[in-house]
Amino acid sequence: MQRRDAVAAVAGSRLRGDRYANHAGHWSPDDECQVTLVAGEILDEIGDGYGVSVHEGEHRRNVVTRGVDLARLVGRSFRVGEAVLDFDRPRPPCRYIASITEPAMTRALGARRGGICARIVEGGGIRVGDEIALLGP
Repeated sequence: MQRRDAVAAVAGSRLRGDRYANHAGHWSPDDECQVTLVAGEILDEIGDGYGVSVHEGEHRRNVVTRGVDLARLVGRSFRVGEAVLDFDRPRPPCRYIASITEPAMTRALGARRGGICARIVEGGGIRVGDEIALLGP
């Protein structure tokens, strides 16, 4: 994982440059997410509580949020920058993540702290600092 200040979300596909865009990820093609999001506050908690390094992409999620309760996105459409995303499903961590990062990573992220998957409905740019806005009722 490499930090980016901006990325292009491609409707019906993935984030440009993501390994899953070329179906080259570990879970390809069986269990792919178009975009994964994780709460930065959760990363702070598990970094402090478990001593697991999660701030340089070790969490293996595409977008780190701040000030957003990801549970509020369940079943909803939302805008991130220029892109519109639809909630797809929770993204609990798997054992594979521990094999490529740290042994405690799966336990630290836990079933409810691993983030979510979303589908890209409308493409566009996503930049560091973009707000997440719920759409519709």
